[in-house]
Amino acid sequence: MGLIWFFVASAVMSILVVLLRNRIATLIITSAFALMQAGLSVYCWLNLGKTELGWFTFDSPGVLLLSALSVIIIPTVYHGFIYASSGDEKKFSIYHSAMIALITFMSGAYIANGMTVLWIFVEATTLAVAALIYHDRTEAALEATWKYVFICSTGIALAYLGVLFLGFIYGRADAASLTFEELAGIISRANPMYLKIAFLFVLVGFSTKMGLFPMHTVTIDAHSVAPPPVSALISTTLMNVGFLAIFRVYTLFSSTEIFNFMNNVLILAGLLSLLIAAGYMLKAKHLKRMLAYSSLENMGLVAIAIGTGGAGYYAALLLIVLHTFTKSSLFYQMGQLSRVLHTFRLDESGNYMKLYPAGSLVLLLGLVCILAIPPSGLFIAELMIFMGMVVDGQWIVLILSVILLCFVIYAMATRFMHINFSEPRNNAAPVPEKISLWEPVSQFVLLGIVVILCFWQPQALKDIINQTIAVLPG
Repeated sequence: MGLIWFFVASAVMSILVVLLRNRIATLIITSAFALMQAGLSVYCWLNLGKTELGWFTFDSPGVLLLSALSVIIIPTVYHGFIYASSGDEKKFSIYHSAMIALITFMSGAYIANGMTVLWIFVEATTLAVAALIYHDRTEAALEATWKYVFICSTGIALAYLGVLFLGFIYGRADAASLTFEELAGIISRANPMYLKIAFLFVLVGFSTKMGLFPMHTVTIDAHSVAPPPVSALISTTLMNVGFLAIFRVYTLFSSTEIFNFMNNVLILAGLLSLLIAAGYMLKAKHLKRMLAYSSLENMGLVAIAIGTGGAGYYAALLLIVLHTFTKSSLFYQMGQLSRVLHTFRLDESGNYMKLYPAGSLVLLLGLVCILAIPPSGLFIAELMIFMGMVVDGQWIVLILSVILLCFVIYAMATRFMHINFSEPRNNAAPVPEKISLWEPVSQFVLLGIVVILCFWQPQALKDIINQTIAVLPG
């Protein structure tokens, strides 16, 4: 019954932060929550496969992504303290209260064992993220917040229509409340055409969270105004929530006649995501938007990997984990970059290596990692995806993917090199803020993990990924 205490304690902590409005108390409570959330992951590992409260199961995919969240929660909270410290007591408290709520809702979504419970937690993340996006209280932040709430709510409603559609198929009023395991037992009786419609609703709806085509725009806009630590979560662990929702439905339908249909849809969505990411990255002038399009590219690769099957299943989950560590590091660094260069604009950026060598090294190492250049662990994941395409005979998909990735590599590499070594195009001369030596440590640690996983993957990681994909067709 440890899970109920986690939810109760999280609610109490979130409310207390708002009520007390005291910086020291907020620091203590939020730090305690970060440790408690990390402890939840340990608890889930120790009780792998068990069900609690009837609505939550500690299964392999949920625990894997929950663990990835636990790895980055402490640096996220740490960098959040730094970013929010410039605001008043009210903004400081609301920020951390919403952060506690967001992480709690994501944790619940990871281990939810039914679509209705999953939907509730995913919709709850929308409200928590909205409060965080609006943290700076600017006109642009307000516009991005309303866009995020409206589009995400619309998307999640579409996703739930897919679930309700299954209920109409079976003629059962309780279909929407069934667990994934119970739905698997009756899914074979459904008309394939209805299953196709349901899958499309789910894919389009949850792509608002996964950041996948066709509902990718909402996350791109949010990154422009959200605090960097919030962008780190939106672009990694929150995208993982959307992926997991789609992946669970994909797994549920994989034993039916629409298996090949789902694969083709995922590959198409992945290719279109790569195309959009490559096109917009070539003209990106805002650094955080550029990283957001990089996340779109990585989610496109994940969709293609799942659609390809075989080794692609393992590669997709490995890529999800490694992308979480890499992209969160780059967004943490964006917070430091903005304090040194006083901008997120490409044309106003430059000479970062001279102004802040430690941050510049983070960008260079992060560039190597996110572009899957050895010794990045993402190289192994993407190599497995390409090998899966060859084995599956997906030559056209392979060629198109490689061409589009070349544009992505060119776009990111030239921009990162300009930031580090070129003069600002507008001849700006920023007076850099002094950055603590401890701030980039978390980024080096996370990127170091990504490099280590290129050469050695712990057996526990291999086992939990293999358990996750064991139910899928070979």
